[in-house]
Amino acid sequence: MKLSDVQKRLQAPFPAHLVGWKAQAFNKERTRALLLAYVDARAVQDRLDAICPDSWSFELEVIPGTATPTVKGRLTVLGVTREDIGEASEGEYSTLKAAASDALKRCAVQFGIGRYLYDLPKQWVDWNDARREPVHTPELPEWARPDHERSPGGAHLVQAMEQLRYELPEDLDLQREVYKHLKAALGSLQGGTQNRHGRAA
Repeated sequence: MKLSDVQKRLQAPFPAHLVGWKAQAFNKERTRALLLAYVDARAVQDRLDAICPDSWSFELEVIPGTATPTVKGRLTVLGVTREDIGEASEGEYSTLKAAASDALKRCAVQFGIGRYLYDLPKQWVDWNDARREPVHTPELPEWARPDHERSPGGAHLVQAMEQLRYELPEDLDLQREVYKHLKAALGSLQGGTQNRHGRAA
């Protein structure tokens, strides 16, 4: 197996529930935030494990004398090696582990993993500064979703199945969350069926 054989699978969009949003800038009142989409290092590792589990490796070299933890990452996939620098952001998450995760993701982008996220438009949204999160999570455009989420209700079904992976959660709020996604998925599917019948008529 060669890198060219798996390139499309490496470049495929991640499921929507694996895509997070982080604030890059705020307005003066910190009631609005400019968000960027990202995936964490574990999602990258899972993608590599799913496609070429025994044919990838990652090496790190700590770069001394920097203001924040900084490393050079070296990712090898099917015999092809790409390098990049990873830096930890300032603050409570300024650790070598954060720098290593950043390096892995940057190297992975050179193989096409998650590169499409850079093409997403930056979005200003309402921000809950007390909870350090957006009031509403932005929706990904259709082209930034995997094929199975582009069908009516697909994203809701994926979210519900993720929460039901092991068993029905005991927490009542989580049960309501699962029900909400299943209801939305069924509504989307029914709506899609009615639209198709309407067009056919």
